Amino acid sequence: MSNLIVGLTGGIGSGKTAVSDRFAKLGIGIVDADVIAREVVEPGTEALAKIASHFGNDLIQEDGQLNRAALRQTIFADANAKTWLESLLHPLIADETLKQLDGIQSTYGIYVSPLLVESNQQSFCQRLVVVDVPESVQLTRTMTRDSNEQEQVERIIASQATRDERLSAATDVIDNTSGFTDLDRQITRLHQQFLELAGAN
Repeated sequence: MSNLIVGLTGGIGSGKTAVSDRFAKLGIGIVDADVIAREVVEPGTEALAKIASHFGNDLIQEDGQLNRAALRQTIFADANAKTWLESLLHPLIADETLKQLDGIQSTYGIYVSPLLVESNQQSFCQRLVVVDVPESVQLTRTMTRDSNEQEQVERIIASQATRDERLSAATDVIDNTSGFTDLDRQITRLHQQFLELAGAN
């Protein structure tokens, strides 16, 4: 495991993937909570079978994959459903996360999670980078990307930490409102900073 793990977070539609992809191109090991969340419910997993049993087979697509959009609608309409799902998935995700973090070989590693501030996942990380955009940008990007209605995106945003809460927890902030050239400049600067910190550790 690398001796420096950098947490990377941001609200829905902030551009976490664009940022983590750029760090990956610099040779940095990435562990992504959203990817792990998909892996633990792949066809054939016990977790997927439990979800189908609890919510019904309507949430399983013809190819056997979980219909994540339909599940998202279900849990954001029903707090009890959300609690049940989290109690099933969070321990599985946490175990797989630790396993993947232990396997990082690069000078430092990045752990990407939309819920770093809301959860106790910050304990995995020595630094916390927040990808920051105004809420209006989150709305527009997410509605365009996922073809979601505004009301549903607003519910998701409301369920996450506020912009102020994320920024107050951050050790570093990436402003993702000015295009890819500016994004690359910020990431290059942070990359050098983290290499130096990892060396010092």
